[in-house]
Amino acid sequence: MRELSALTRTLVSTPSHEDESACGDVIESWLREETDAAVTRDGHGNVLARKGEGTSLALVGHHDVVPPDDSQVADGEYVIEERDGRLYGRGAADMKGAVAASMLAFRDADPAGELVFASFVGEEVGGEGARGAIDDGFAPDYAIVGEGSTNYSDADVTDVVVAHKGRRASTVVARGTASHASEPEAGENAVYRACDAVDVIRDLDAPEAEVFGETLAGSVVVTEVEGGSAWNVVPERCEVTVDERTVPGEYADLERVEAVEGVEWVLEQDLPPMGCDDEAFAEAVLDAAARAQENDPKLVTKPHATDAGWLAGAGATCVVCGASEPGEAHTKTESVSLSVLERCYDTYLDAAESWPETE
Repeated sequence: MRELSALTRTLVSTPSHEDESACGDVIESWLREETDAAVTRDGHGNVLARKGEGTSLALVGHHDVVPPDDSQVADGEYVIEERDGRLYGRGAADMKGAVAASMLAFRDADPAGELVFASFVGEEVGGEGARGAIDDGFAPDYAIVGEGSTNYSDADVTDVVVAHKGRRASTVVARGTASHASEPEAGENAVYRACDAVDVIRDLDAPEAEVFGETLAGSVVVTEVEGGSAWNVVPERCEVTVDERTVPGEYADLERVEAVEGVEWVLEQDLPPMGCDDEAFAEAVLDAAARAQENDPKLVTKPHATDAGWLAGAGATCVVCGASEPGEAHTKTESVSLSVLERCYDTYLDAAESWPETE
């Protein structure tokens, strides 16, 4: 589909790692010109469009990207290359290709209910756009988030993700009393207290959850330790950074570290996990994905947080289905398969016209 390739190239060529407004302008203008939908641009910079009536299904993406590698920019412009059936460039996989597929599917669909298109800003910095839209009342009944689900169960298969991990970033702060190292008993060693807290973390059970027979396992990992001021001073402060991958409904009991004297647990970031709560919807999207490709897609889980976590937390029933493959996003060789983008377009269009199911 040349139109899909051309639209993807247009979106990828529009810088959006510092300011998403130009790319938002492109999306908004296209929707106004190509559809009769009600198109809005909210105060956060998100682009939204609606058509049809009834139970709502949203096709969701984001048009912000992480900063490009030097090789992905030339003379201030994003570099785009097409070769061997793939489009290379910052944001091609994560996730402007899926946004383009969603735009075209939104335009072309005769929806079974209300069809919503949403492209958010600020996904790469904690879901700022999605959270803002939710705070403003954005509340679809169902959502297909176009993040990557290709090559999860097997090569050249675009699967349907029914659950993904979230991420909690936290800091364990241990405080003590400084003293000269020649008289350690005169102080309270914050590093020792931090080590005791790390022992607590090592004994914690990582949470697990099961969604439609698929198991999602979380993890808790200490990733950084920083403390002390000089080789001859008993440290009065030590900080330990903890990366926790969460699963739907379950969290590790990190607050237990506060049982150690002088230790405080500080939550820095909480990107929520997602678990689909309607198997019929997941199966309907899976059926659409199966009709769009020769291979057999599966219901799978995903290790990365997406805006589906925020939407699910607000009451939307979500799945994730998109063209990006593991290892493509955020790389200096980021690319997307054009044939897989066509597959995603077919999946989104089919799902929009068949869900919600009517008797």
